[in-house]
Amino acid sequence: MPATHEVLNQPPPLEDFAAGDDPALLDGLEREGGGWAADDVRTLGRLAGSAQARSWAEQANANPPVLRTHDRYGNRVDEVDFHPAWHVLLDTAVSNGVHAAPWADARPGAHVARAAKFFVWSQTEAGHGCPVSMTYAAVPALRHSPGLAARFEPLLTAAAYDFGPRPPESKRGLLAGMSMTEKQGGSDVRANTTRAVPTDAGEYLLTGHKWFTSAPMGDVFLTLAQAPEGLTCFLVPRVLDDGGRNALTIQRLKDKLGNRSNASAELEYDRAVGWVVGEPGRGVHTIIDMVGATRLDCVTGSAAGARAGLVQALHHARHRSAFGHPLIEQPLMRNVLADLALESEAATALALRLAGAADRAARGDGAEAAFRRIAVAAGKFWVTKRLPAHAAEALECLGGNGFIEESGMPRLFRESPLNSIWEGSGNVAALDVLRAVAKEPECAEALFAEIALAEGADPRVDAAAARLRAELADPEDAEFRARSLVALMALTLQASLLVRFAPEAVADAFAASRLGGGGPVFGSLPRGTGTAAILERAMPRT
Repeated sequence: MPATHEVLNQPPPLEDFAAGDDPALLDGLEREGGGWAADDVRTLGRLAGSAQARSWAEQANANPPVLRTHDRYGNRVDEVDFHPAWHVLLDTAVSNGVHAAPWADARPGAHVARAAKFFVWSQTEAGHGCPVSMTYAAVPALRHSPGLAARFEPLLTAAAYDFGPRPPESKRGLLAGMSMTEKQGGSDVRANTTRAVPTDAGEYLLTGHKWFTSAPMGDVFLTLAQAPEGLTCFLVPRVLDDGGRNALTIQRLKDKLGNRSNASAELEYDRAVGWVVGEPGRGVHTIIDMVGATRLDCVTGSAAGARAGLVQALHHARHRSAFGHPLIEQPLMRNVLADLALESEAATALALRLAGAADRAARGDGAEAAFRRIAVAAGKFWVTKRLPAHAAEALECLGGNGFIEESGMPRLFRESPLNSIWEGSGNVAALDVLRAVAKEPECAEALFAEIALAEGADPRVDAAAARLRAELADPEDAEFRARSLVALMALTLQASLLVRFAPEAVADAFAASRLGGGGPVFGSLPRGTGTAAILERAMPRT
């Protein structure tokens, strides 16, 4: 090769790093009761950080799913074909219990362990996390109907990936989808027009069109439809018990900005068989637990995206030189990288705290259930909103190379807005927080009790907590101010967690920059910030 093509000043590929050996992650795992799973998280993290896993992710995204409506004989089949790499990614997730396994695990901290695994494995490829999350969220909804739960929960929680259209109870394991959104309703599911007509056999026949059905290759779908009693939740199998196809047809797959390895579809119901989940007419009540679980994954998945971008930026800056020095040694770049690291650690700490609340709530802790109710919605609003800006800044750290597909950063950037939209966009999440404050006072009490655990440790956190209390007590124009209120709530909660549990350099810099009037862009940390300690803690381990 001519000397002009010798590569002297480009970073080597980031291969075989230990995604699970992340101090912020492992500290939170231990703190929230899942420390017994640390070895499993590390093992999965080594696979997540491997060149092999990166290759699977690249192949799954370069070869997106394809809808096959008919077979060679003209018979309607409505199958979605995936690249083999997709199946490897999903099989790995399910076999490691990253789906619904915690619901069958009696150990305290099982949901925390699962969140930690979701965090490391999502860094490899985010798209396949959609069916994983929906399967996790389906179980608490299904428990509103004990009979259905007895039939399907063991298969939803089984660590067996069994792809293909067969009767659900003939398979080793199941994946669940969600079929809620319609053209005329969007987030307003009460406006849904899909109809459910009861039969003499105790089933319902559903007719309607769903505008977004996530993971249409799933085995069962939680579906909202208008029954005679009102909006009701149903469980709809893709294949009936006799092996015949249910009356579900896939009209098309969505051509999406990101999340391209995953299939999202428009689904037509034409007298499809469904079974009532929960009480007829109380469909929204039935799916509340499901929404809480998927929103928790929105927070965890966005925290994973932030960590993935940070790792790439740190690796590049450590190996790339400019103006005579490695980028990692240059003051302004250190400011940017340390700021990205603060955002990543705060998101990770919050995600694991929320997973801990979900774990304890699942075991009957009422105070933790109240905290989870408000904090998951606030975290979903804030952490998912921060990821696109974080991904853009991390991409920019790689310069022009970050704009090239081979770096993986464009894929991360395209994926970054999704969690803010899924399960209720920013406005929906912010208004949900206000509803919790107004109608469930125990939720706000639980939130302030959590923040108060850091009282006296940092005056900026104390001042933010007082400001938050005053803002929430003022009802005037509350909806107009909802976003700023919820942003303050999330920041105060994150800061309180870091003050209690993170190294002093991390906690001080976060409070100073997020609560003390920092700049509007990443890289605006105040002078005197302990960047060396922050960067050392955040650096990927090989």
